[in-house]
Amino acid sequence: MIVLPRLYPILDASCFPSARDLITAAEELASAGVTLIQYRNKSGDARVMLEQARELKRCLDKKVKLIMNDRADLALVADFDGVHVGQDDLSPESVRRIIGPERWLGVSTHNPDQLREADLTSADYLAIGPVFSTSSKDKPDPVVGLEGVRRARRLTRKPLVAIGGITRANAASVLEAGADSVAVISDLLREPRKSAEEFFRILR
Repeated sequence: MIVLPRLYPILDASCFPSARDLITAAEELASAGVTLIQYRNKSGDARVMLEQARELKRCLDKKVKLIMNDRADLALVADFDGVHVGQDDLSPESVRRIIGPERWLGVSTHNPDQLREADLTSADYLAIGPVFSTSSKDKPDPVVGLEGVRRARRLTRKPLVAIGGITRANAASVLEAGADSVAVISDLLREPRKSAEEFFRILR
């Protein structure tokens, strides 16, 4: 079974004015001690995604495990370490056939039924959320709250990532509810290095 770091940063390309800003944020996170980053780009422009992914790989290789959101094909081409898929993406088993047994596979879930189903797949870890209200998605699923994290913890032995509205103010409570790791987007955007260092102090 894999071991997830307590802090799971997600770099969403739409949050950055330029590709250079995205890469700089990734480098700052790495300098703070981050060991895993998910790259998310919902633009649909595969060429841009691949360029950014390759640059992330070039800058962070050997220092940070890189997870590609949604695109198993681009994860292979960019030589990422894993793929994370949602409920509307390729099925976990289809992704597993593409990426093979060594790369990590994560699956997003939003309710107990989805989590039970994902638990039966070859996914290495599961995500539950949104835990709190979030502005990072246009059409977020219903908030599950801390009780949703507790319920998810009872339903799986796989590593569990909590996502959605997680900040330095509430991260500790999410771990106490049973999550192994907290996925963070917005609360790492301003001064990424300093923010990550503060998260690490909170999540000890």
